[in-house]
Amino acid sequence: MKRVSIKDVAKEAGVSVATVSYVINNTPNQSISDETSLRIRKAVTKLNYIPNLNARSLASRKTNLIGVVIPQTEPGKEFMFSNPFYGDLLSSIEYTARQHSYHLLLSGPEPNQSYINIARNRSVDGIIIVGAYPTKGLDELRQLDIPVVLVDTYVKDPVYHTVGIDDRLGGKMATAYLIEKGHSKIAFVSGQIEEQGVMQKRFQGYRDALEDAGIPFHQDFVYLGNISFEYAQATADEMLRRGRIETAAFASADILGMGLIKGLRRQGFHVPEDLSIVGFDDVSLAQMADPSLTTVRQDISAKGKTAVQFILDAVSGNIEKQEKILPIHIVERESVKNL
Repeated sequence: MKRVSIKDVAKEAGVSVATVSYVINNTPNQSISDETSLRIRKAVTKLNYIPNLNARSLASRKTNLIGVVIPQTEPGKEFMFSNPFYGDLLSSIEYTARQHSYHLLLSGPEPNQSYINIARNRSVDGIIIVGAYPTKGLDELRQLDIPVVLVDTYVKDPVYHTVGIDDRLGGKMATAYLIEKGHSKIAFVSGQIEEQGVMQKRFQGYRDALEDAGIPFHQDFVYLGNISFEYAQATADEMLRRGRIETAAFASADILGMGLIKGLRRQGFHVPEDLSIVGFDDVSLAQMADPSLTTVRQDISAKGKTAVQFILDAVSGNIEKQEKILPIHIVERESVKNL
């Protein structure tokens, strides 16, 4: 079946191709009567005309594509959507982009893949990178003439826009909350701690709270693996193997907190009666856990929306670097026992 072209629409409406283009693209500063616009739109509907996005991109030098890169820190893992944080974040990014007629190109590069090749090969108008560590790959992105927004990335750079939270403060808040509830033997359950990474900041906050309370730090209370439900379940087994003298745990991501709940229950223990747990993120599933998870809430939706808005602002000509630190707070639910 022959594809309907813009020329077909122009012929049906009795106008020029340029006039059809102005109406379809809502081009400003064009004096086109309401009657003509209506005639063109009726022709579009009648012929079921679908604009050629590739042609539009060539004409405007815009693709209306935003690249979203989530570096895979654990090669070989189906990591991206195993953590509901990313699902919540991407939902917000996609919705905000769609409201402005943009689409997403999602990539999960392995550690040795180049960010710059992703941007060049796909011709995106801007790129959002989530949870990256300081690397040569990030430095290379300065060569591109497109806006870059770093989310949850502790990189000091005069060019890149940034959106995040104070992860160190969040780790301190979570641990201090458990201390306020009478706990002093507090486990830290996390993914691997990387230099200038989010988990390192949350771990520093954990230690800050212990130090402020005069509670000694114990390396045996630290459990490091990967950020997954399965690892957290295995951590519950490891706690019991070590004799589990902890009364509480700060899980540095909600998925870890939920995995701990399941792992302990599998061994015949219960939260919070046998172990109190505070998570981090307040993903949509946290309140559905049994028991529901007390956690450090960050506004994941606002984080995604802000990242997209920074791209849109830059594409529209705002050359000023933008930064935003979003607020966090404790959400009290059912997973902490007051000693």
